[in-house]
Amino acid sequence: MNYLKIAFSVLIILSASRLIPHPPNFTTTIAVAFYLPALFGFKYTIITLTAFVASDLIIGTHNLLFFTWGSVLIIGLVSQLFKANLSLRISGALFGACIFFLVTNFGVWISGMYGYTFQGLLECYTLAIPFFAYTMISTLLFSL
Repeated sequence: MNYLKIAFSVLIILSASRLIPHPPNFTTTIAVAFYLPALFGFKYTIITLTAFVASDLIIGTHNLLFFTWGSVLIIGLVSQLFKANLSLRISGALFGACIFFLVTNFGVWISGMYGYTFQGLLECYTLAIPFFAYTMISTLLFSL
């Protein structure tokens, strides 16, 4: 029963944070994707992923879903390495934001928007830095 209460709460909170108006990438997504499996076990990654999928179906799907959903799975996996204490968990959550940045923007580059060159890869990551700032700030805020 406790699992269902947590699952339902996370579905509502995570979905709502993605659906209400907010600056780009300023959501609870990364903090929840990190903390839920870190505190309760990897099986809770499925709850985070389900909330992500549900809100994506409402917001709209795109050709990079494999990369966004994949980054949530990776963050859930690495969260187990950072659960020992509070400072390690906050560092881990911020590391999760870095994983999200690297994986999703690699997906953008793979899509061909910037050309399949090293210069295109650099341009892709460089232009994503403002979004990364929002991701880091929101992850830190929601982690605390």
